Amino acid sequence: MKGLRWMVVSVALLVGLSGCACFQQGAATAPATYTCPTAPVINSIMSKGEVVVGMAGDMPPLNMKTKDGRLVGYEVDLARAIAKYMGVKLRTVTMPFNNLLPALYERKVDLVMSGMTMTPERNLKVAFVGPYYASGKSILAKTATLAQVDDVSKIKAANVKITALRGSTSEVFVQGAFPNVQYVPAATYDEGVKMVLDDRVHAMVADHPIVITSALRYPELAAIITPFTYEPIGVAVACNDPLLVNWLENLMKHLEAMGEMKRMKASWFESSSWIRDLP
Repeated sequence: MKGLRWMVVSVALLVGLSGCACFQQGAATAPATYTCPTAPVINSIMSKGEVVVGMAGDMPPLNMKTKDGRLVGYEVDLARAIAKYMGVKLRTVTMPFNNLLPALYERKVDLVMSGMTMTPERNLKVAFVGPYYASGKSILAKTATLAQVDDVSKIKAANVKITALRGSTSEVFVQGAFPNVQYVPAATYDEGVKMVLDDRVHAMVADHPIVITSALRYPELAAIITPFTYEPIGVAVACNDPLLVNWLENLMKHLEAMGEMKRMKASWFESSSWIRDLP
C-alpha cells in the first residue's frame, strides 16, 4: 500500500510539473534574436527597422501628392499604422502603377498599396491581404442630372452621352454595359470631368475613388455612391512570406475591430478638408 501510495504521489507530481512547464512555455515569447527562416521579407523589415511601401502617388483619395510634395491619403494612413505596429519607420516610394509589382518582385519595395485590385491573375504571382477598400465603377454627373435618374436602366437611353478614360477598364465597362449610349472618350480624367461640368456629356464613368474625389472637389457634381462592379483593393505581398501575410491579416482585423479603418476612410472619403491641399 505504501508503494502504491508513493506511485500515485509521484505520478501526480509529474503531471503537475508538466502542467507548469506547459503553462510557462505558452506564456514565453521568442528570443529577441530569433528570425523566421521562411519569412525573408519580414526579417528584412525588422533588421533594417524600416518598411518600404510602393505607391503610384496619383490616385486620390487613396494616395496623392499635395502642393508641397507630401504624400497623403487613405493608403498612406494605413501604411503608417502598419509601420507603427511593427515598430519600424515608414518609407514610401512612388512610381508609375505598372512598375509597382515588378518592384515587389525585385525586392525594391516590401509592400504595394496603391489601389491595386486583388484579381485572380495577380494573385497567382503575389499574395494579397485585404480587402481594405472595395472599389468599382461608378458614375459622376451634375447633381441635377442625377436627381432625374431613379433607375440606372434609364442611363441606357440613346440620347445619353457618357465619357470615360480612353483605353481604360471604365471604357470597356461603358461599351459593354451601356451599348446604346453615345460614348465620348476622354484623354485624361480632368478632361472627362470638364466635359461633365460643361454639359458636353451627361456623365462620366470611372473608378469609385476618382468619382468621389471629383464630387468632393466640385460642389455641383455628385456621384452614384454604390459602385456597379466589385473591385477589392488589398496589400500586395511577396508570395514566399506566410508570416508577413499572417501578421498583416491580423493587423487588418485589429484595425477594423478598433474602428480605426472606419475613421481613416471617413477622413478621406467623406470629408473634403484635404481638397485644398491638392495642386
